[in-house]
Amino acid sequence: MQFYAGYGYHASNFEQTYRCYPASFFDKPHLEGGDKVIMPPSALDRLASLHIEYPMLFELHNGVTDRISHCGVLEFVAEEGMIIMPYWMMQNMLLQEGDIVRVKNATLPKGTYVKLQPHTTDFLDISNPKAILEKTLRNFSCLTTGDSIMVAYNNKQYYIDIVEAKPASAVSIIETDCEVDFAPPLDYKEPEKPQRPIVPAGKAPAEDQEAIVEDEPKFKPFTGSGKRLDGKGPKQPAPGASSATAAARSAPSDSNKRANQQTASPSGASTSTRQKTGKLVFGSSASSKKEAEAQKEPAKGSEPPKKEEPKFNAFTGKSYSLKR
Repeated sequence: MQFYAGYGYHASNFEQTYRCYPASFFDKPHLEGGDKVIMPPSALDRLASLHIEYPMLFELHNGVTDRISHCGVLEFVAEEGMIIMPYWMMQNMLLQEGDIVRVKNATLPKGTYVKLQPHTTDFLDISNPKAILEKTLRNFSCLTTGDSIMVAYNNKQYYIDIVEAKPASAVSIIETDCEVDFAPPLDYKEPEKPQRPIVPAGKAPAEDQEAIVEDEPKFKPFTGSGKRLDGKGPKQPAPGASSATAAARSAPSDSNKRANQQTASPSGASTSTRQKTGKLVFGSSASSKKEAEAQKEPAKGSEPPKKEEPKFNAFTGKSYSLKR
């Protein structure tokens, strides 16, 4: 068996250097839909002797650019000293055709969380991007933070960055429940907020004008000026008495009721028309009632009853008597 330069035997580890070539060179385009590589048969012999656990995972290292990624293996049919890789993986590691890459077996923890970031917003325009992503990731063995994986759909390629992975920067996604989160696409731009037009200082905006209209005084009852029957000016109410005045106006007073009763009587109406002007003297309703009874019944003495002058009935809610 012939061994190539760079082939190493390290206890229970596999480590080998190969020259990398893209899958298109060997008519294997199906490699582009996943993260698996094709290695030579000698690698399988060495891995079998080391009793490497399945699934077999490997660490890829570009010593020139110090870029690291991880992958799985699909077949062991490549020519000795060569490794066939997906082209998008070579782009991640900044590898050209025929460059040297070091391959080492690795053990990765099962992933529990992965955060992805599409390069363009058109990936989100797919009718069901989640289903397309799940179908694509079935061909992947592991994910490494900092890599950009390729998702092919409807004759178009979409690139997605691995922004974050838990519980480690590189995780296995084989037979595990992994939570997937999306970051805004790289070309995403937040919609600009509409700017308010600049209004000159002398002109108020429409909203301010509406506020001014709303601030105009509304109708308030019982705010008019009152007039007296004797021609004198109305008395100015004391501050704070407006509410009491409004309540007094709403309920009729007892004196107004008595004035209305006296006005309704025919005798009061006839006497008021014949009343002459004179001096006003305030009296009680009881005295006026007694005087009315005295007019109907004559006195028992020898002196003839005095003829009483007709009483004046005012309309201000109180009774008045006129005396000379």
